[in-house]
Amino acid sequence: MTTITLVQGDITRQTADAIVNAANSSLLGGGGVDGAIHRRGGPAILEECRKLRASHYGKGLPTGKAVATTAGELDARWVIHTVGPVFSQSEDRSDLLASCYRESLRVADELGARTVAFPAVSTGVYRWPMDDAARIAVETVRTAQTSVEEITFVLFDEQAYDAFDRQLH
Repeated sequence: MTTITLVQGDITRQTADAIVNAANSSLLGGGGVDGAIHRRGGPAILEECRKLRASHYGKGLPTGKAVATTAGELDARWVIHTVGPVFSQSEDRSDLLASCYRESLRVADELGARTVAFPAVSTGVYRWPMDDAARIAVETVRTAQTSVEEITFVLFDEQAYDAFDRQLH
């Protein structure tokens, strides 16, 4: 049985087997969670991301998919990079957002990770409404077939924490 917990704080300060990065498709760093993970994790993460771009992901990591690298200087073994969808009012992209969580857990299972920390994927510059993102995230991890023992949603502010708390309880 997987335990799901919530923490308000900085995902780069979490201790977990795997920390999930809300990455952009280039895998080369960016703003928000992505930039923070690359900065705190150090150059080893970017080096592995560049290798992935040079081999399997020449056009970038597709939306809804996930891939792992070292965690560099973070207090984790791995960073699992996933590319969330940009929110659209004219197209239902919720399946792609759910896929980010499912694919990240699939990668975590392949790695043997027992603890995983997730951010609120797509809720920053990709503008996904927080309440809907929380619903999709919590429903997806609750129903995922995974051997991960503990999932922690690390939420940057009180609004995000409250939205996830409403869905979890």
